[in-house]
Amino acid sequence: MNSLSPAFNRFILASGATNLADGIAVVAWAWVATLLTRDPLLVALMPVALRLPWAICAIPAGIITDRVDRRRLILRMDMLRGMAFALAAIALWIALPLAEAPSRGTSSPALFILLMTCASLVGLAEVFRDNAAQTIMPSIVPADRLEHANGRLWSVELIGNALVGPALGAVLIATSLPLPFALNAAAYLMAVALVARLAGSFRPARPQLADWKAELAEGARFLMSSPLLKTLALLTGFWNLLFQVKAIALVLHVQENYGIGATGYGLILSGAAVGGILGGLCAPWIIARLGPARTAQVMLAVTPVAFFAIALAPGPVSLGLVLIAFEFSGLVWNTVSVSYRQRTIPDALLGRVNSLYRLLAWGMMPVGLILSGVIVRVAETQMARELALTAPLYAAALGGVVLAVIGWRSLGRGFASV
Repeated sequence: MNSLSPAFNRFILASGATNLADGIAVVAWAWVATLLTRDPLLVALMPVALRLPWAICAIPAGIITDRVDRRRLILRMDMLRGMAFALAAIALWIALPLAEAPSRGTSSPALFILLMTCASLVGLAEVFRDNAAQTIMPSIVPADRLEHANGRLWSVELIGNALVGPALGAVLIATSLPLPFALNAAAYLMAVALVARLAGSFRPARPQLADWKAELAEGARFLMSSPLLKTLALLTGFWNLLFQVKAIALVLHVQENYGIGATGYGLILSGAAVGGILGGLCAPWIIARLGPARTAQVMLAVTPVAFFAIALAPGPVSLGLVLIAFEFSGLVWNTVSVSYRQRTIPDALLGRVNSLYRLLAWGMMPVGLILSGVIVRVAETQMARELALTAPLYAAALGGVVLAVIGWRSLGRGFASV
């Protein structure tokens, strides 16, 4: 079976539909939070609700993924996400028109809590769905085609998630606030229809142990016995923390310092996606010429430079150019990391080891989001708000310098050992 098989093509289309919805949600969740409150800490709570399930549910997701049919698990999680977005759309439609957002507190606590609940359900389903989706790939694509398949998959996902989705989400918000949430519900139903048509067996390669603790210990032993897997997980985790530190600051920075509305913000994110798409397409070529070790080192070294450049960008055009380079480096890094995991981890252990890896890699995201709001809050007591909104960007840049220095040697030793 090659990477252009009908099963892979259906999987690509389903991932494109769900990532279009994710791209719309990138703008929708953050923007609707700013319409209910201008408090950066409260604004950060909305994406925290999306990411916190990674810290709580990553381990159960891995155990369950190695026990059940992975295709069916994907179907159920996409159905749950579709229902959560439908509920959010209905709640917003009922609540319109929204009152003016206060600087502290929210204009509608009940609506804010309901939307956070919907975001939590989406995040919960995403943990199980994404873990199952990564473990299903080796069942569809041969091992020697994983870089090409992952590069193709991420390019398609980025077209929806970061190129089309944010711009479409911004237009939909400007048209009608509930509309992006309603469209997302429809996108997940479309993905369900596509994945339901995948033929074949997607159960783990062998029956699992009866005791979930023994299953988890088996996965943990494999992860701990691989220095390179641990290194990649920890570096990705701290990178994600720094990335989320800048996330909330960026949306408020664009709104208040650049004076840009939802449509402009969506276009900036969509433009940045061009870099990610190119990264996904160029990653196999770059890895083949530089090798996985040097590729990972160089892409990690881009991080602090990009964060400093984001903070110093004088306008939306220069900001978009910086984000293009940043997205390019991130996608090349992901291709190295995920392809190594999929090739190295045995199929019967893939769900558990992958979930433990992603617990380390993604569990840091909520910490970064909270830090972003806290840094702005503290900085506002010492400087003007327009400067305080860039403080998390400089903090992320300094953290990136430390990460790049530590990571360069660790990655060199790790890849040399294998």
